[in-house]
Amino acid sequence: MGRPRHIVLIRHGESQGNADDTIYQRVPDHALELTATGRRQAADAGENLRALFGDEPVQAFVSPYRRTWQTFRGLDLDPSLTHAMEEPRLREQDWGNWQDVEDVQRQRKARDAYGHFFYRFAQGESGADVYDRVGAFLETLYRAFDKPDFPPNVLLVTHGLTMRLFCMRWFHWTVEEFESLSNPGNAESRTLLIGPSGRYTLDRPFARWRLPDPLVDEGFRR
Repeated sequence: MGRPRHIVLIRHGESQGNADDTIYQRVPDHALELTATGRRQAADAGENLRALFGDEPVQAFVSPYRRTWQTFRGLDLDPSLTHAMEEPRLREQDWGNWQDVEDVQRQRKARDAYGHFFYRFAQGESGADVYDRVGAFLETLYRAFDKPDFPPNVLLVTHGLTMRLFCMRWFHWTVEEFESLSNPGNAESRTLLIGPSGRYTLDRPFARWRLPDPLVDEGFRR
């Protein structure tokens, strides 16, 4: 089949951690579940995806977290057309293990000042680490495109920061460009659409919380 027509990235629905920061002290990040709101968000997103995919096959890659698998199941895609695989490289940015809420809040403020790409959580990852493993996943994905029976639709069920870093890697965005963008909301998606030239474009941009600094982003680049 070659390169897919649609590569859809979707963030998980609202999780217990989105609703209550203190839960990270009691429940591991990977074990957090969707809230009732998150389940409704997944169901609503599923209606749009079923319309997009129609009766065509879909290859899905799902972060190993509980909330991403619950989101995938909530999409209610046709199981006869959808093949889903767990993909650990699409997991959330690691923040360490059991988390103290005050410490995490302090580190989040530090990350906002330092930069989301370079700041490394104590005992966890930086955005740059996530970028590297997303890049490794992309190499796997590119090789899969060469299979003659590869489906025309790809679905990645993942996390907000990972979505931005996937697009940064795919479209060769600079760090400055990445830092100017906001994460999508819960159960929001972005779709890479293939054009006549074989190049992909995003169906809609990520929201910006500021403009990139042109002196940093463009000044000495060739």
